[in-house]
Amino acid sequence: MSLIRQVWLVVVATLVLAFAGSFAVTIVSARHYVQTQLSVKNNDNAAALALSLSQQGGDWELMELLVAAQFDTGHYQEVSLTGVDGRKVERSLREVAVQAPSWFVRLVPLDSEPGVAQVSDGWRAIGTVRVISHAAYAYRDLWRATVQAAVWLATVGLLAGLAGHLMVGGIRRPLNLTVRQAQALVEGQYLTVEEPRVPELRHLTQAMNSMVQRVRQTFEEQARQVEMVRRQASCDAMTGLWHRQHFLTVFELMLEREDAASEGTLVLVRLLDLAGLNVRLGRRQTDRLIVTLSQAVQAWGAGVDDAGAGRLNGSDFALVLPNRQVRSEEVEAWSQGLRQVCIEAGAVSGVALAATGWLRGEKPSVVLARADAGLAHAEARGAFGWHLQVQQASLASLSGGEAAWKRALDEALASRRVRLGRFPLRDAQGMLVHLECPLRLQLTDAGPFEPAAAWLPLALRTQATQAVDLCAVGQALHEIESDGLPRGVNLAAASLHGAGFTVRLRERLAAAGAAARALWLDLPEGAAWQHPELVRDLAQQLKGTGTRLGLEHAGEHLARIDRLYEMGLDFIKIDARFTRGVAVQPEQARFVRSTVMLAHGLGLQVYAEGVAQADDLMVLWDCGIDGATGPAVTS
Repeated sequence: MSLIRQVWLVVVATLVLAFAGSFAVTIVSARHYVQTQLSVKNNDNAAALALSLSQQGGDWELMELLVAAQFDTGHYQEVSLTGVDGRKVERSLREVAVQAPSWFVRLVPLDSEPGVAQVSDGWRAIGTVRVISHAAYAYRDLWRATVQAAVWLATVGLLAGLAGHLMVGGIRRPLNLTVRQAQALVEGQYLTVEEPRVPELRHLTQAMNSMVQRVRQTFEEQARQVEMVRRQASCDAMTGLWHRQHFLTVFELMLEREDAASEGTLVLVRLLDLAGLNVRLGRRQTDRLIVTLSQAVQAWGAGVDDAGAGRLNGSDFALVLPNRQVRSEEVEAWSQGLRQVCIEAGAVSGVALAATGWLRGEKPSVVLARADAGLAHAEARGAFGWHLQVQQASLASLSGGEAAWKRALDEALASRRVRLGRFPLRDAQGMLVHLECPLRLQLTDAGPFEPAAAWLPLALRTQATQAVDLCAVGQALHEIESDGLPRGVNLAAASLHGAGFTVRLRERLAAAGAAARALWLDLPEGAAWQHPELVRDLAQQLKGTGTRLGLEHAGEHLARIDRLYEMGLDFIKIDARFTRGVAVQPEQARFVRSTVMLAHGLGLQVYAEGVAQADDLMVLWDCGIDGATGPAVTS
């Protein structure tokens, strides 16, 4: 029996016993009072009648008339006069309607004690008067008093029950909060609750809140350590930009991934005559100039999703701008901005700037060679020279522009010209965790099924990501019902901003039944970093459906996500930029190991993305990951 039921049982039992005891005491007291009043009435009436009879001088006829008159004017059961010589005058009434239930009369008997008085004529005794009042009228009054007492006691009992309900509610609320807090701990969420006024529960809540605070502090400290390790593994110590290897890995992945940008711009910046600057300005002033230049280059990518800047060597900087083609006016403005930075620092050698477009699928070496050639042209123009080479998009051949693309996208979704890829994610024993299933759309009849890079930018511009994501979820559920294999699909961060998306998604998952429990949903890490409240809401909506929710391409911002421990996630997938080369880069392996420890401490599973080398996979297993995907994973 639950504690609340036990409390209710105590409250109800107390009320019942109090009601029964009070009611019994009330009836007994009322019975005693009425019975006493009957006795007093009998004695008083007997004395008054005896006095009247004594004044008749012993005339029996007159005394008989007085007895009859007394009987007729009162509510009597019996009035009698018995003479000393044996003569007797008696009036009695045996049957009177009692205005009370028969069971009440039997349960509460009333004894009307006779009133007796002596009749005399001077010193001569005449006889004895005996008076008995009828109890029917006393039963009537006693019954009415009992009913009134019952009504009042019932009213008091109801008020006491209401007070008990409020009291139990006051206990139930903090108990429910404590239970919710404990359940959240089991689910890897760390909530604090308001302390109740009940002392015993307040002590319990204080202990739970203190434990949650300690766990939070431990997590935050771990997160700071993970962030520090990430910066050591991927960033240049002086500027905070990505170091060369990390930048090149990120750029390579942009050109390879199906869900990456279809096009973009690569910008190279070179600080000319770095050795001469060290001599003329001094090392410290030159370092300040390099930091200022790096901040300026990084600022060019502000507002561009997935943009990133790196320091390739002492004097060279690079910036990658996905889904962004720059104009000559922008490049010239950038060059003028760098000129101003150098003038303020007293540097006279100058800066060269080159920008080149790129398309997904190109070789990184080809794009870098093109950018290097552009940098050579910029240097040939002298200090602060610049060069721009625009790469035409390969998918611009569809006539009609954006309207035609929007129409093609809508028709592909409406006609169900969709297909899901199949890339296995396996655990250390080679068992299938789920199939990674990126969505591909056939934008034209008999055309190829295009990856997300071809149509996702348009879907974002036309706010069609909700329809695309719901289509991917529906297709995955259909295929799960067909073969029973678990599948994972990607959701766009933009879909979370749409009105009603999470509700429609939940309704679709609820209708899918068992198939929903084999579905994995991936959100980009940036969604949890920039809009944590939307991700928490989605996780809350998915509870009860059995669908797992996690973050993909994680690592860059993971340790900086606000209250990750309360996000309600099930897993994370570490981005390939951090898993490639871990066999030969100890700092990368250390970062992966730290991330795994952090996530496992929160009850999250950790998977590695895009593992291409068997040596890297072995190191990743040693780091404690729960599964991996990529060319090195056996299909």
